[in-house]
Amino acid sequence: MALEQSPTGGAPGSRAVELAIGGKTRVFDIDNPELPKWIDDDAFSSDDYPYEKKLSEEEYEETLTKLQIELVKVQFWMQATGKRVMAVFEGRDAAGKGGAIHATMAYMNPRSARVVALTKPTETERGQWYFQRYVSTFPTAGEFVLFDRSWYNRAGVEPVMGFCTPEQYEHFLKETPRFEKMIVNENIQLFKFWLNIGREMQLKRFHDRRHDPLKIWKLSPMDIAALPKWNDYTEKRDRMLKETHTDHAPWTVIRGNDKRRARINLIRHMLTKLDYDGKDKAAIGKVDDKIVGAGPGFLR
Repeated sequence: MALEQSPTGGAPGSRAVELAIGGKTRVFDIDNPELPKWIDDDAFSSDDYPYEKKLSEEEYEETLTKLQIELVKVQFWMQATGKRVMAVFEGRDAAGKGGAIHATMAYMNPRSARVVALTKPTETERGQWYFQRYVSTFPTAGEFVLFDRSWYNRAGVEPVMGFCTPEQYEHFLKETPRFEKMIVNENIQLFKFWLNIGREMQLKRFHDRRHDPLKIWKLSPMDIAALPKWNDYTEKRDRMLKETHTDHAPWTVIRGNDKRRARINLIRHMLTKLDYDGKDKAAIGKVDDKIVGAGPGFLR
């Protein structure tokens, strides 16, 4: 990975960033192989996370298998009835979107379940109606589509990083509830998930990616550029949830410091809401209300 000049004005080759966290100014150097103790100590408990330890791997695997069996049933039901399902996965970088999508998709038939992860728009797409390139990826009868980021780029990344104008941002917030009303009126089941993590947890995951040769591809220059913009992203997140959390297309917030609990409860939420044949409520279990909540009121 190419190294860049430090945002704090440090030596060439350093990417140390000064961050204001918990009333203190901290220096985080993502290129230093040693994870700072202040991150390691506080990562799991950041964002006032309600558990002290990760869910055990044994319980996670056992529970996930039961839920994935139910997802297979969902797919058979969708193919028999022509039902269409969409799930939007949003959250800060390293919030666990990709892992949650993989856990959901692991045993579903890829011919009728797919992931949409669009790259930046082409010049032609930039001249189109903003939602147009997303609409073309929507599910057909019997199909389950999961969006790894979505049209909500315009509510977060684009305004924070200067990729859209203030007018485009305001127009998006106004039009999106109407757009999603059209989706729901088409009898498409729409889930919207915001995966929330604490700041120290995000830094820990960025550090892990930087120093793991199998994960380094997940760390982009955009991730590095966004490091000092935590508060900007928080402001945009809060407004997005406020303006686009509606009765017809509500946001479901997932607290994601523990990826295992996040994945299990996200899938449970979907299964609970879908009225499919052969549903085993005992196998699904109860959604953990410490991990899952509705809309902006659930955030700390």
